[in-house]
Amino acid sequence: MKLAKIFTTIFTTTLLCLSASVSFGQQQAANLTDLLDLVEQARLSETEEHRQRQATFQSNVNQRQALLNEMVERRETEERISVDLENTYNNNEIIKAQRFETLQERLGDLDELFGTVAGVVGDTRSQFEGSLISAQFPGRGDFLTDLAGIMGDESQLPSIEQLERLWFYLLQEMTESANVTKFNTSVAQPDGTQGQQEVVRIGSYNIVSDGQYVEYDANTKRLSILPSQPARYTDTAANIQSAAGGFTMVGIDPTGAVGGSYLAALISSPSFQERYWEQGRTIGQIIIFVGLFAALLAVERMITLSIVSAKVKRQLKNSDRPNKNNPLGRVLMVYQADANMDIETLELKLGEAILLETPPLERFLTLLKIIATVAPLGGLLGTVTGMITVFQAITLFGTGDPQIMAGGISGALVTTVLGIVVAIPTIVFHTIVKSRSDGVIQILEEQATGIIARRSEARSSAA
Repeated sequence: MKLAKIFTTIFTTTLLCLSASVSFGQQQAANLTDLLDLVEQARLSETEEHRQRQATFQSNVNQRQALLNEMVERRETEERISVDLENTYNNNEIIKAQRFETLQERLGDLDELFGTVAGVVGDTRSQFEGSLISAQFPGRGDFLTDLAGIMGDESQLPSIEQLERLWFYLLQEMTESANVTKFNTSVAQPDGTQGQQEVVRIGSYNIVSDGQYVEYDANTKRLSILPSQPARYTDTAANIQSAAGGFTMVGIDPTGAVGGSYLAALISSPSFQERYWEQGRTIGQIIIFVGLFAALLAVERMITLSIVSAKVKRQLKNSDRPNKNNPLGRVLMVYQADANMDIETLELKLGEAILLETPPLERFLTLLKIIATVAPLGGLLGTVTGMITVFQAITLFGTGDPQIMAGGISGALVTTVLGIVVAIPTIVFHTIVKSRSDGVIQILEEQATGIIARRSEARSSAA
């Protein structure tokens, strides 16, 4: 009986726990019989749900198996196609090698000919790209590019028409390089505007328009007026455009591969003002001003001393009638003012008169000498400061651009050139001016010495 009671208690507790886990609208069992029915219903419901889940799972398994079978079949199909393509490729390679061998056999000596043609096409294309004749006959470069592609393809050969056209272009280039031709084309102005105007092509060297030189840009295949013109040749450029025939003098530049190299360097080189005024900077400008000042002083001194020397020479011819408009006349007037003075006093008076005349004759000589000495030192100072600037730029930006370094060094050396250019003529002027001044002073001393000598001789004779 106790065992039965214990079993009943356990069974009842189990049923209560199971009834708490099922959801039938939270139904409450009135007695054990109802509770047993509810448990049965829950078991049946779980079994049905498990069957549905199993059926769904089996259905998914079947679908994935079908997809797997389909992918396996597709892979096998693709592998068969890959094998077929590989066989076809290998067969094509064999056929290609056989046909290429046949082509080489049939070409024979033509192979060497086509190699020569390919070289000619490459050289001609590079020549036509920068040729001024291409400005009048555009499209030649495109044809040569296409022909070069054909010559570089082993599977293609140029046609007879293409070879004849290449031959025509070669003859055209040779013929037109010796012609002076006028034609209308689009020309770009320095301000960026474009317009149709008449140009004159002088062989393959230069193109001019309205008295101005024109450059041809190989990249854009357009003509444009040079922003800087060689002024000394623009008149002849205008003459050849207005000429109807005959011979006309014109400046051309045949330098470089296609001409115009010297012209490009000429117009791109800095002018006198840019090179010596702007690149010389403050020190160079000071040296230029000092040089001009020295030149003015030298010219003034040379003119003044030339006039004084001429007056002194005229006074030598009329020494008995001294004139105060020249140094010699003023010295002679000192002697004539008191002809009876003793020799010692006369010598002192004449020496004093010569000393009074010397400073005006030697005026600015010391200043010219100082300028001739200081000018090279100023140029050296400008060069040193310029080199310091160059080395600072190298420290900041490195040595990647030699052109910038060369430009900085060139600008630094400008002041040295200016200093030497100022010093050399200043030394020459100083020498010339000093020689003329010394010549006049020597005449004064000779005349004064002669007067004293004659007075001493006369006194000795009287004694």
